[in-house]
Amino acid sequence: MTREAFPRAAQEALAALYPETSGIIPHGLAGHPLFELEALIALAGRMRPIDVEQNIGDLPIGIDPDAVAHNGLSVADTIRTIERNGSWMVLKFVEQDPTYRALLEEVLAEIRPLVAAKTGAMIKLEGFIFLSSPNAVTPFHFDPEHNILMQLRGRKTMTLFPAGDAQIADGRLHEAFHVGAHRNLPFRPEFAAKGRQLEIGPGQAIYVPVKAPHYVQNGPETSISFSVTWRSEWSYREADVHGLNHLLRKAGLDPAPPARFPHQNLVKSIAYRAVAKARRIARRTPDA
Repeated sequence: MTREAFPRAAQEALAALYPETSGIIPHGLAGHPLFELEALIALAGRMRPIDVEQNIGDLPIGIDPDAVAHNGLSVADTIRTIERNGSWMVLKFVEQDPTYRALLEEVLAEIRPLVAAKTGAMIKLEGFIFLSSPNAVTPFHFDPEHNILMQLRGRKTMTLFPAGDAQIADGRLHEAFHVGAHRNLPFRPEFAAKGRQLEIGPGQAIYVPVKAPHYVQNGPETSISFSVTWRSEWSYREADVHGLNHLLRKAGLDPAPPARFPHQNLVKSIAYRAVAKARRIARRTPDA
């Protein structure tokens, strides 16, 4: 990569936001040849089918994932005709491809010192490429990673909600997600007042904190975005607490949710990891 993904201005902007505040930062990847449609068709052809998700793009903000319909097209046709086919698509875990893995690592290397100073080592680097037809909607959901969504083509508006707000997503929704439920969340009209809209175009990116609920409305043109994500030990501890809370709730208790950063949730995290380790050992040990 010959261009800087995150020049000095971007790093300064991210430093002011990270890790708990959403906001817009500049980036330098707009126009990169790896995000041209033919390059993405070739990438999709090298990927596992399970890592390509596509559906119709005309969706409500809140929707049961089982109600989301496939667009009826092949992967290549979806990408090739994305300008007019009314679709939404994501190429997931593109770091499995050596070319895109190299790009992801170069991009994140630019901000690694900044991140490490606040939340420790970057863990589990992953990349996602989103292609959206004009006016397509990404429904209301949250994600467990630290995420920078880099806009490469077209415009989109992301509406973000406070991470950790139990009125938006209560403990049961978090716990269900961490034991295998879908990322989508139910949306109610009264949530709207808490949302913050951020509109971006090519050369702009949005930093999304861990588990900050959000939905995305595409603009009147085709959109291509590259989401670069990583985990931190803090984010794993947050997940551990939800895992332990799930077990406590099954036992009839009403556990407190994990505290947000900079609190480390260490005691519950250690307890959950001990329980998980004991369960793994029990599964491997044959009956006497």
